[in-house]
Amino acid sequence: MDRLQRGALGAAAAVAALAVTAVSPTSHATTMPDGEPLLVYGVFATPLEEPWDGAIHAAIEAVAESGSIEYRWVDGLGTSDEMERGLRDIIETDDPDIIIGDAFAAEEAVRAVAADYPDTAFAFGSGFEEQAPNFSVFDNWLQDPGYLAGMLAGGLTESGTIGVVAAMPIPEVNRIVNAFVMGVGETNADATVNVSFINSFFDPATAAQAAEAQIAQGADVLFAERAGVIEVADENDLPVIGMMVDQQELAPDNVVTSLVWNMQPTVEALVEQVSDGSYEAQNLAQYSFMVNGGSSIAPINTDIVVDVPADLVTLVSEREAEILSGDFETPIDEEAPEGSIDVTQ
Repeated sequence: MDRLQRGALGAAAAVAALAVTAVSPTSHATTMPDGEPLLVYGVFATPLEEPWDGAIHAAIEAVAESGSIEYRWVDGLGTSDEMERGLRDIIETDDPDIIIGDAFAAEEAVRAVAADYPDTAFAFGSGFEEQAPNFSVFDNWLQDPGYLAGMLAGGLTESGTIGVVAAMPIPEVNRIVNAFVMGVGETNADATVNVSFINSFFDPATAAQAAEAQIAQGADVLFAERAGVIEVADENDLPVIGMMVDQQELAPDNVVTSLVWNMQPTVEALVEQVSDGSYEAQNLAQYSFMVNGGSSIAPINTDIVVDVPADLVTLVSEREAEILSGDFETPIDEEAPEGSIDVTQ
C-alpha cells in the first residue's frame, strides 16, 4: 500500500479515534528522495478558533494550496494524555514527514513522543530550547507589531486608560504585552495600561468578563491578546486591536488593526529542509521576525467608531519603516508587566 493510500485510511482512523477534523489537499510538488509527496500534520491542543493555532493552521494551508505538500490536521487535543495518544496514533498510521503544532500545554508529552520517533521532524511552539535530533521550536515573535499597535492605542485613547486582556504571564506573552506598553508610551507618556491575565490560552467567556472589567475601570481602547475581547469592544462602541490574524471582519467598525503572525516562512523553511535532507533540530524564531516577513501589523482601519488622526497613522508608518530597515529594534522584555493581575484568582 503506497503512502497516499495509507494516508487516506490513516486519516479516517485518526478521525474515528480522536474525534477531530482532518483535511487533505490533493496537489503535491515537493517530494522526498524516494519520490513520495511530503506529508505535513498539524497537531493542535486548542480548537482552531483560538487565533494562535489558527495562524499556524492558515500558514500550513497556504503552503499546501501552493501545491508543495499534503496537509492533514487534528485539533482540540487539550491534555497531555490526549496529545501524546494523538501523536502516536498519527505517526503509526500515517507516518508523516513533518508534525507542526503547539506544545505549551503538553511540553513533556510532545518531547517524549519526538524522542521515540527520531526520523520524524517535529516543530512545535515552545518556550524552551530545541531537542536534538528532531524537535525544533518556534514562537510568535510579535514584539514589533505589538509596539506599533501600542503607538496607535496611545494616540487613540481619550480617557488615558487602555485595557489589555492576555493569556498568562509567560515570556512569549509578556514580550508582546510589554512591547505594546512601550509603544503606548511613545505616543502618550501619561496613559495608563491595565493588563489582565485570564490564565488560559482559550477562554473567550473569561476574556470577555476581563474586558468588561477593564471598561468599567475607564479603558476606552482595548488590546485583544485573547479571543473574546473584540465582541465586547463592539458592544461598547470602542476601538480594539486584534491578534494573530487580521481580525477586522469580526468588528469592522471597531478593529483598528491587528498584530499578524505569518508562519508561512517558518513552514516553507521546514519543508525545504526536510525535502533536501538538511533538517535538524533548531530554534526557528528568526522566521517570525518582522524583518523576515514573519510578522506584521494589519492595515490600519481609519473608518471606525473613533477618529484616527492622519498624523498618528503617519507616525506609526514611519516607525514601521525603521523596524523593517533595521534602524529601530523593539526592546524585548519577557518579565510580567508591572501591575498586571490574574483575573481567575
